[in-house]
Amino acid sequence: MMQGRFTGRHMAAILITFFAIVAGVNFLMARLALSTFGGVVVENSYVASQHYNRWLDEARAESALGWDARVNWREDRHVEIGLSGAPAGAEVSAIARHPLGRLPDRTLSFRADRAGRFVSAEKLPAGRWQLRISVSDAGRQWRHEVPLP
Repeated sequence: MMQGRFTGRHMAAILITFFAIVAGVNFLMARLALSTFGGVVVENSYVASQHYNRWLDEARAESALGWDARVNWREDRHVEIGLSGAPAGAEVSAIARHPLGRLPDRTLSFRADRAGRFVSAEKLPAGRWQLRISVSDAGRQWRHEVPLP
């Protein structure tokens, strides 16, 4: 008994189907990757590399200050920051960045409340945010980044 013969047409169909599936998966993955990541970490990587050692020195100096921040997102959508180790007269500001770049960055200004915490003057829309906090006092600068769920 003879079964059907395997011909060149069969092999061509197998190869075309295989590569069509591979190409389809590649296009799907590329589309998903481009829709979830804006692609810009730094504007110019060469220029950023020239500042790398200075950034490391600044990070060491900031760490030596011993300051720390506790961040809360209040029910009224204001951000509250409690600083420890920082002087009472420190100035606090922050930039809220959407992790996927889908919403524009928002600059937040803070005022101290009676309990010594800093409360944002602006409300932040619901969603996930990366909060880049900047605290300055008497020429000293401290930066901290924290996610807001």
